[in-house]
Amino acid sequence: MPASARNWILACLPAGVVALVISLVAWASSSPLKKTEPIPVLQNEDSLTRTVDQVDQFFTQEWQERELVPAAEADELTQMRRLSLALHGTIPSLEEIREFQAMSGDDRLERWTLKLLDDRRFADYFSERFTRAFVGVAQGQFIVFRRDRFKAWLSEQIQANTPYDELVRKLIAGEGLWTGDPETNFITAAVADGNLDRNKLTGSTVRAFLGQRIDCAQCHDHPFDHWKQTDFEGLTAFYGQVEVQVLGVRQNNKLKYEVEDRNTLETRTVAPQVPFLNECLPEEGTLRERLATWVTHPDNRRFERASANRTWGLLFGVPYIDPVDDLPAPTDLTQEAPDLLDILGQDFRENGYDIKRLIQIIVTSKPFQRSSSTDMDDAEEIQRATRAWALFPLVRLRPEQIIGSMLQSSSLKTIDQNSNLFMRARRFFSEIDFVREYGDLGSDELNDFPGTIPQALLRMNGQFARDNGSASPFNSVGRITSLDISNDKRIETCFLVCLSRPPTAEELTHFLKQYESATNQKQREKITEDLFWALYNSPEFSWNH
Repeated sequence: MPASARNWILACLPAGVVALVISLVAWASSSPLKKTEPIPVLQNEDSLTRTVDQVDQFFTQEWQERELVPAAEADELTQMRRLSLALHGTIPSLEEIREFQAMSGDDRLERWTLKLLDDRRFADYFSERFTRAFVGVAQGQFIVFRRDRFKAWLSEQIQANTPYDELVRKLIAGEGLWTGDPETNFITAAVADGNLDRNKLTGSTVRAFLGQRIDCAQCHDHPFDHWKQTDFEGLTAFYGQVEVQVLGVRQNNKLKYEVEDRNTLETRTVAPQVPFLNECLPEEGTLRERLATWVTHPDNRRFERASANRTWGLLFGVPYIDPVDDLPAPTDLTQEAPDLLDILGQDFRENGYDIKRLIQIIVTSKPFQRSSSTDMDDAEEIQRATRAWALFPLVRLRPEQIIGSMLQSSSLKTIDQNSNLFMRARRFFSEIDFVREYGDLGSDELNDFPGTIPQALLRMNGQFARDNGSASPFNSVGRITSLDISNDKRIETCFLVCLSRPPTAEELTHFLKQYESATNQKQREKITEDLFWALYNSPEFSWNH
C-alpha cells in the first residue's frame, strides 16, 4: 500500500471510531420500531357478561342484607390507574392516558383492559407474582435452581394464555433439566444442601394450588382443621419417586417413600394417598402425573376457588378470603348458595381455566369499580363497608409498584419492551436496588404490611427520587418545564404524569400562584421540581385507591 494512502487511513481512523460510537449510542438510545396495534374490540361475550352479572348480584344482595350503601363508581382515570397497577405494576404513562382519552364508546375501559392483557408487561409482571407464590423469592442453589429461567418460562406461558390447569400440571409432573425445561425449577426449588425436601414440595403444592396450609400436619394432626399427619404423608409420597440428578429431574420407580415413626423410631413405607376425592385420582401415569391430575381435576373445587381468590388478591391487593393460602373447605352447594369464589371458579373451570378471562370478569364487576371515597364519618362503618367490598380498599403499593410508578412518572412516554435500551436497563437495575433498600415483601405479599419511616425517607431523599426530581432534557420535569404551554396546562400535566388525574380547583389555584411569581425559566424549573417532589411523596402516590 502506498505511504500516502496508509497515512490517509490512519488520519481518518479516529474520526471513523468516533462516528461508529455515535452510531451505536444513537441505536441503543432509540426505540425499536413499534408496530401500532389497534385497540382490541370486544367480541360478543354473552357468557362473560352473565358471570359478571352473577358477581354483581351476589354483592348487591350482600350489601342489602348488611344494610350498606356502596360507594359511587370511581371515575375512569382512577379505574385506569388501578388496572395499570394491577396488571403492569406501574401507573399509566401520559402517552397512555392521552390514548385512552381519545377513545370513544361506553365500553372503552373493557377494551383498554384487553389491551393491557395483550401487552407483554402483563405477562412479565404476573410471572413475578406467580413465581413468588410457587417457589418464593430465595435464589436457592444456583447449580440446580434457576429462578430467572422459571420466571421467564412462566411469562411465556402467561403471554400464550396457557390454560392454568395445564400450567400447574407441568409444574408438578415436569421432568428434565432446570435450564432446558424451566418448569422443573418448581421441584428443584425444594433442594437444600444437595437434598430434595419432599415435605417442602407438599406444602408448596397445597398452599399454591389448593389454598390450604397443611405444613404443621407434617409433624402432628392439625390442631384447628381436619388435616391429619397421615394426609400430609400420603400426599408427600407422590413425590417419593422424584430425583434431582446431574441430567435433571427424573422419575425413579424403584424408590419408596419412607418415614421414621416418631413413636417407635422405626422406618415405615408410606403409600401415596389423597385426603379427599379419591375417585378423582387416576390409576394411570407416574405418581406426580397422578397427583397433578388430582390437584387440577374439574371436581376439585379447592383448585378453582384458590385460583380465583389469589387472582382477586392480585387485582385488589387484598384477597377475597384472607389469608390467601388458608381457605375454608368448600361448602355443599346442594345445601348452600354458591359464594363469590364458587361463581368465579365455575366460570374459570367451564372456560378452560383462562386467567385473562378471570381477570376481565373481576375488573368489570361492581366491587372493582367502586370508589375509595365515602361520606361516612364512622371508622367502624368504613371498615365494615370495606370488608364487604362496598368500598374499594385502600392498599399500600408493593415495592415493585412504587419504583415502577416512579420510573414511569419520570418519562412522558410509555416505558415498556419497546423503550430504548438505556431506559430498559435503567428500569431493571433501579428496581433491584430500590426493592432491596425499600424491603421485599417476599412470598406473603398479599398480607397487610405497615409502612416505615425509612421507606418514606427513601421516597423523599433516595438517589432515584433526587435524580428524577431534578430537571433535565431527558426526564418529565425538564420536558414539562420547557413545554410552550400555559401554567394551567403545566400543572395539569404534572398531576396526570404522577397521580393519573387532573388537579382539583384548589390545587390548581395554589400552584398557579407559585408559577405566577416566577420571573424566569430557572425559577419555573425550580417550582416544577418542587411540585414533582410533593406529588411523589403524597400518600396518593404510594397507595392504590
